[in-house]
Amino acid sequence: MLQFAIGVLMFEHVPINRRRRALLVAAGALIFQRVLQPMAASSQTTPGSRVKIGVIGAGHIGGTIGGLWVKAGHPVFLSSRHPEELQDLVARLGPLAQAGTVDQAIAFGDVVFIAVPYGALPQIGKDYGKSLEGKIVLDANNAVASRDGAIADEVECNGIGVTSQKYLPGARLVRAFNTLSYTIFEREANRPAPRLAVPIAGDDQEAVQSQRNWCAMPALILWRSAN
Repeated sequence: MLQFAIGVLMFEHVPINRRRRALLVAAGALIFQRVLQPMAASSQTTPGSRVKIGVIGAGHIGGTIGGLWVKAGHPVFLSSRHPEELQDLVARLGPLAQAGTVDQAIAFGDVVFIAVPYGALPQIGKDYGKSLEGKIVLDANNAVASRDGAIADEVECNGIGVTSQKYLPGARLVRAFNTLSYTIFEREANRPAPRLAVPIAGDDQEAVQSQRNWCAMPALILWRSAN
């Protein structure tokens, strides 16, 4: 189980159609208006529950979430276009953290976490799509028109989950950690109850279901929304 002290809100998911895209985009806001049913989570990360995580993009969100996983006891391989620049981060995080190329991160990870500017996603799919086929990929990317250009229009038209899956067609994609600033994750990690809710969504129901375990964290409540 991927564990650190931030609560997780689970969404029951069915295949996306155009009506549901707007709902998924607004999920982060709607979670606070829904009647939720608590579910208990495991309290510790044990050696048998550790998951090897490859991180593509070790900037603000990738470095922060990756660092929290390391602190919770999970081996994490951080990657970027300039892996030599990650050595200070790896040294701070300790022996469970490594850094290297994107190819190495994908090969290392049982799960891959992608946190890059959204405009980079088509190239990632082109360069590494074969390696990502069949892997569960956590997609934390958001499209910003001023930064990402034309692909932001595609996201506006078709929805971000559909667009991400288009460029990573073989991956078992789950949208996660995309609704809050890295500063909030950094500040609120390990806070006392109530825990911070993190919505996740995807079309691969088995992959989404597994997030109940992977995103579970010590001493918290897992939240599952009504369908």
